[in-house]
Amino acid sequence: MTRAGAPTRTAVTLRVLWCLLGSAAGMSLMLFVVAPPHSPFLLASLGGTTLFLFGLTRADAVQPRALLGGHLGGALVGIAFYQAFGDALWVYAAAEVIAIGFMLLTRTVHPPAGANPLIMIQSHAGFSALWQPVLAGVLCLAVVAIVWSRVFKGMQKYPREWLAPSPPTVTWGAWTD
Repeated sequence: MTRAGAPTRTAVTLRVLWCLLGSAAGMSLMLFVVAPPHSPFLLASLGGTTLFLFGLTRADAVQPRALLGGHLGGALVGIAFYQAFGDALWVYAAAEVIAIGFMLLTRTVHPPAGANPLIMIQSHAGFSALWQPVLAGVLCLAVVAIVWSRVFKGMQKYPREWLAPSPPTVTWGAWTD
C-alpha cells in the first residue's frame, strides 16, 4: 500500500534503473573522451560526481557552479601545491585544507571534488590536467546528465539552477543562527 501522492514501487524502480543507465552512459563517454593514460584512479572523484549528477540531481552541490568550481578549484590547488612543494605529507594536508577553504568561501562545494587535491598531488599532475582529464571529464558527465534528465518523462531536469551556490549560505553547517 502506498501513501496518497507517493510514487509506486514500479515508478521508483524505473527511476533507479534510468539513473543507473544514465550513470553508465556518462561514465562510458567520459572514459572514452578522457582515456586515462596511466590509471583510472586519476578520475576517482568523477565516480562520486556521477552519483550526484544522476542520483541527487537537485542538490546544490551538483549544480554547475559547484560542479565546475569545486572540481577545477580543487584540482588547481592540488596541482599548484605539488608544483611548488612536491609531494610530502604536509603538502597533501595543506592542499586539502586550502581546497576546502576555497570551496567554502566561493560557495562551490562539491564533495567528490574534495578528493582532487590529493589525486593531483599523488599523480604528480601538471597544469594541463585541469583541462584533460578534469574539465573534459566533468563536461562529459554534465552533458550526459543534461540530456538524460530530459529524455524520461517525469525526471528532475538537470541543472535545477545554473549558478546555485553550494552551500546555500556562508554559515551553512557552521553554527546555529
